[in-house]
Amino acid sequence: MGTVSRDCPCGVTPNGRAIAFPWILGYSAGMHWKDLFEFTFYMVDTFALPFAIIVYVIERRKERQADEEELYQRLSDEYMTFLKLVLDNADLQLLHRASRPRTLTEEQLERRHALFGILVSIFESAYILVYEDRMPRQTRRLWSSWEDYMREWCRNEDFREALPQLLEGEDPDFQAHICRIAASVPRRTAVGEAVLV
Repeated sequence: MGTVSRDCPCGVTPNGRAIAFPWILGYSAGMHWKDLFEFTFYMVDTFALPFAIIVYVIERRKERQADEEELYQRLSDEYMTFLKLVLDNADLQLLHRASRPRTLTEEQLERRHALFGILVSIFESAYILVYEDRMPRQTRRLWSSWEDYMREWCRNEDFREALPQLLEGEDPDFQAHICRIAASVPRRTAVGEAVLV
């Protein structure tokens, strides 16, 4: 029968085979199964638990990113649906940034006001669901697109003139935000031909 020395990093099993670090496997005379169990539990507690926490944090971050992208896609779909309505009402010429010298009927004015109301509602939803004072990089990237949309529409004289009435009863923070955007966009006196995308 072979002997095992704790002072030596290798030993001999009862069947004569050499092993490395024999006390880890319980061959040391001074280590019982209880000691081995406690040592194993310590190893799990030291390495496995922190690793599980890291994996959990990474997975939660991925889930949050997926939720943000899903939310952004849903809001984008709503905006695309709105643009289809604008195209269906081409006689209102809403895609021109500057006002054209034209006279709209009462029915056209009502349709224009309704479409602008839908647009403001979409913008407000995007602001409430996406905007934060301190946004991570991914959220900032998603929000910047919505600020571009707001800026483009604030170049539309008809929309900007109707904005005070459209914002009545809306979220105060959203009101302040879009009003700052509108104030930062220079007014145009010439007729604009640019199409919003």
